[in-house]
Amino acid sequence: MTMNTTATAVRHDDYAAMRQAMVASQLRTVAVTDPRVVAAMAQVPRENFVPAASQAMAYRDTAIDLGQGRRMNTPLATARLLVEARLQPSDSVLLIGAAGGYTAALLAGLVAEVVAVESLPALAGAAREALSGTANVTLVEGALEHGHPAESPYDVLIVDGAVEEVPMTLVTQLVDGGRIVSGLIENGVYRLAAGARRGAAFALTPFVDVDSVPLPGFARPRRFTF
Repeated sequence: MTMNTTATAVRHDDYAAMRQAMVASQLRTVAVTDPRVVAAMAQVPRENFVPAASQAMAYRDTAIDLGQGRRMNTPLATARLLVEARLQPSDSVLLIGAAGGYTAALLAGLVAEVVAVESLPALAGAAREALSGTANVTLVEGALEHGHPAESPYDVLIVDGAVEEVPMTLVTQLVDGGRIVSGLIENGVYRLAAGARRGAAFALTPFVDVDSVPLPGFARPRRFTF
């Protein structure tokens, strides 16, 4: 029993050290300037939100395989999205692509309410377990592109991955003036973009070229050609 307890303590200390190294080397040097986002990422144990076999990679600057064709976004991509969302403590956030629950856990300490949508039952179950006891996060299992209109309107839409287009079905779940951040795939180039809803329209402006994991369900309709 004593040996197991010691091993667990050492492992915990190792993860804590890796977490601080991630903040210092991956975030502070590349425009992750919001102190609240930095503090959240320095505190939330990312290793708790990835498969056990991948925990040693939790703080690397790489996407993590979650199975069934899905991957977890890099710490940098998620951090830049959270910063550009200009989060306020009173915000209600619709998070698309909950994956294992890590981004929802970060948001839980930054905003008033989070509705996190995940389409894969296995990931939704893992996220629900990892987020157990987090009172201001609601985990919804369903198609990512549908969002969760039952709890709308939201102040912020965060798509924690890359899509070919952000559909109006998600945008209309925002308040007028609601903020939007997402990864975008444009002609094979992966970018992060930010914008807002304005009445019945919205616009997104890319702000950095950063690798972001693709999310299913957001392919742009292909035009028929002869």
